[in-house]
Amino acid sequence: MFQPRNAHPLSLAEIASAAPSEMAVSSHSSRSDRYTYIPTSEVITGMSQAGFLAFSATQSRCRDAERRDFTKHMIRFRQMSDIQRAAIVGELVPEIVLVNAHDGSAAYSLMAGLWRFVCGNGMMVSDSTLASVHIRHSGDIVGQVIEGSLAIAGQSQRALEQVNDWQRLQLTSDEQSAFAGAAHTLRFGDSEGETHTPITAAQLLDLRRHEDNGNDLWRTFNRVQENVIRGGLSAVARDENGRRLRRVSTRQVKGIDQDVKLNRALWQLAEKMVELKAA
Repeated sequence: MFQPRNAHPLSLAEIASAAPSEMAVSSHSSRSDRYTYIPTSEVITGMSQAGFLAFSATQSRCRDAERRDFTKHMIRFRQMSDIQRAAIVGELVPEIVLVNAHDGSAAYSLMAGLWRFVCGNGMMVSDSTLASVHIRHSGDIVGQVIEGSLAIAGQSQRALEQVNDWQRLQLTSDEQSAFAGAAHTLRFGDSEGETHTPITAAQLLDLRRHEDNGNDLWRTFNRVQENVIRGGLSAVARDENGRRLRRVSTRQVKGIDQDVKLNRALWQLAEKMVELKAA
């Protein structure tokens, strides 16, 4: 299930509709007495009181009906002061990305994110820029989540400074192709790093809006990130003799684990490109 981010914070009712597991009133029966259960709704309320408002909510698909209302979920929060500032002076706003589950599949995890207004894309910052915070299901969970969120928010300027640096760093066509090639393997590669899709790495550089037309690292990153996460690319699969088999189209990445993995890996790829250019 997926609730898109927009210009207005979500109500608890909207969150419950998009991700019912975030409103679970108890933990899954598999949890022991040592598991401290705090409804995610209490965390959302505590975050709101601390100035962090929820702008998106999603939960993992779960085939096990008994776990469906307790499964992994993700919420992205923004501070209103950041939103107002971004609307005036820029296109980006920092976010706090919270992942949790009440079936034992995940502890509370807090990660830094960025929301880009021009395309409605949510990004995630790698640990090498801003370390994530992990909180066990014990003790004062609400207080720890708020404390971790404030710590990440207080350092979010690092990510914005990186973006400024990436906007000034020009890439050659070969460097853009190398970046897209690495992203292509991340998105479509198997455990051996082999890809078996007619979708090409070059398609990840396709332009979707004029704001991303340019050769700097930031615009290259945005084109690739959106094409990787949003999907919508298509190509014709052919057999070894070149005969047409079928048309293949990529889907939007909605799974929480894959969303987090791909977004953070793409950010890290951009960091590696900076290192290579400086060498």
